[in-house]
Amino acid sequence: MQLIDTHCHLYHKEFAKDIDEVIQRAEKEGVEKFYLPAIDSRCQEALLGLEARYPGRCIGMTGLHPCNVKDDHFTELRFVEAELGRRRWVAVGEIGLDFYWDRTFEKEQYGAFRRQIEWALHYDIPIVIHSRESMKECIGVVREFQNGRLRGVFHCFGGDARAAGEIAELGFYLGIGGVITYKNSGLGEALQGVPMESLVLETDSPYLAPAPYRGKRNESSYLRYVVERLAEVKGLPVEEVAAATSENARRLFGEDMEGM
Repeated sequence: MQLIDTHCHLYHKEFAKDIDEVIQRAEKEGVEKFYLPAIDSRCQEALLGLEARYPGRCIGMTGLHPCNVKDDHFTELRFVEAELGRRRWVAVGEIGLDFYWDRTFEKEQYGAFRRQIEWALHYDIPIVIHSRESMKECIGVVREFQNGRLRGVFHCFGGDARAAGEIAELGFYLGIGGVITYKNSGLGEALQGVPMESLVLETDSPYLAPAPYRGKRNESSYLRYVVERLAEVKGLPVEEVAAATSENARRLFGEDMEGM
């Protein structure tokens, strides 16, 4: 069984002491690639270091996370713009809107989101969307820009069936992680009508560990619990779900990025 973790922060300080063991455990479970979303310029050194340590397996993105859109966000956006011009990145991410904690920088979040979508279209690469307490709003922004060329994934999807359908209709993928294993999440029901062609797997490590590790540090080896639960929801063999989601991930990020 081959799996792809489309969203994991393995450069996070929580993995500093045992990243090699974390990667080894994941590979034993069939995880062959690890896609690393950026947060802001401060994560750059650790992200690039992990890419260099595991070339072709750990693959980075560049972008400004909505929670990091603060007073200095123009400086951060200039950094992202420079990075996009410096080398080829697999995606612009993670970007989007987050209204969970507060909405002090709501206007700035929208501006940063739209600007980074424009860059993704310019460079013809996908976007990875963070949409905490802002699913409807993020869908609306994507709809503004969807000209047939915009593509990407709604990371850590946790919405209802209606939102899932709208995202799939926009040609975007839904990133499915540990939340699907939570007893009262309702995510399994929301995905009933979503075709396998619209789903990819993720862990969001070190966050949102699946049952039975909920509340503990998440890692990519736990992707097995996500694929097993998704297979149960879809009434399909685990191997079929693994193959389909991995193919979707390759399609999302592009076959030409395989050798990075």
